Amino acid sequence: MSKEICVIGVGYVGLVTGAGFADLGNRVVCLNRNQAKCDNLRQGIIPIYEPGLEEIVRRNIEARRLFFTTDYGEALKDAELVFIAVGTPTGTEGEADLAYVQEAVEGVADVMTRPVIIINKSTVPIGTGDWVARIISRRTDIPFAVVSNPEFLREGSAVYDFYNPDRVVLGSTDLQAAEVVADIYRPLNCPILITDLRTAEMIKYASNAFLATRISFINEIASICEELGADVTVVAKGMGMDRRIGPSFLQAGVGWGGSCFPKDVKALEYMASVHGCHPQLLRAVMDINRDQRRQVLLKLRALLGNLEEKTIGILGLSFKPNTDDMRDAPSIDIIHLLQIEGARIQVYDPVAMDNARRILSNVTFCQSPYEVARGADAVVLVTEWNEFKQLDMERIKAAMRTPILIDGRNIYDPAQMRARGFIYRGIGRGYNGTGNQE
Repeated sequence: MSKEICVIGVGYVGLVTGAGFADLGNRVVCLNRNQAKCDNLRQGIIPIYEPGLEEIVRRNIEARRLFFTTDYGEALKDAELVFIAVGTPTGTEGEADLAYVQEAVEGVADVMTRPVIIINKSTVPIGTGDWVARIISRRTDIPFAVVSNPEFLREGSAVYDFYNPDRVVLGSTDLQAAEVVADIYRPLNCPILITDLRTAEMIKYASNAFLATRISFINEIASICEELGADVTVVAKGMGMDRRIGPSFLQAGVGWGGSCFPKDVKALEYMASVHGCHPQLLRAVMDINRDQRRQVLLKLRALLGNLEEKTIGILGLSFKPNTDDMRDAPSIDIIHLLQIEGARIQVYDPVAMDNARRILSNVTFCQSPYEVARGADAVVLVTEWNEFKQLDMERIKAAMRTPILIDGRNIYDPAQMRARGFIYRGIGRGYNGTGNQE
């Protein structure tokens, strides 16, 4: 049976969640306080780049299953389930800032006219479900339940992940409420794990911290491979063939970024620290990731010497392919480090240029990868967009002043690049079997 659903927040999580549940036949009202954003959404103009999302939004607006409003009263009028999917940015000490969550919860409590189930979709610290219940209890006598339902959507494939989840995690002290939420997920035919509030909240943090740890681990191995003459891509392949390990998240590169891994690892480290634990592994995971971004600077310095007045081209700005998200993107730190050394920077990204213009300064924004290469002393691939895998590399090389290619995601074959005349450096590879990079 379809449900009346309210989703608070229209970012990557909220908009995908709202549109997805509408597409499954529910009536969904998405709430956002920004009038201009709501007006655009009503016309099917979405504020983020996410493959496949715009089509689903438009289809369900036309079917009158998906609505947008800035008014809490209108959003909650018929709601049975209220998903909170607002941002939880990093605070000054690494903690998750719950200001937006509190605003949403208070807004819901102040207009409730019937019992509802409040579902925390935002990534929130352990214990937040109990905190939400206390806030609501102080502001209304209307019965309610709180369910934790952490999200596991990957930017760039969030629509696919919504329809094909590995699992749905639900935590609550009210088993009946958890089962009601489980029912709206059942059309997806996926495993559903029901547990208590705090365990559900911890599953999200533990999952992201573990994935970040795998990436930092393989990047640590990559650094050792460079010194010892091994190729980390083959090492990772050999490791991944072990069923106990598997191949996922073993791609060495310039490090992870985005809105989840950096924020969640910091928040978990903070929670552990203030509760008397000693999260040395989490700290090492973050340190390795920071160091990995500096590897680009070190490689360029070794090849070019003084970087002052050198022109460096950057291919890819978003933190990963298939998104325009620049939050904690490795490109930001890499560009900053190069600018400190006096380098001139020219950049290109297929979809993130507008967001990048709001963040980056004193860089030249180019119209194509070939323009990035023009007159460059080196080109650095930072984000592994598919279009970069099929470039005319002869044209790239011909446009460059010096054919130095830093492959920050290991998408090119080292032997082929060297055969074409590039001075090639990958991450943890680039050897020709002799232990030498040349």
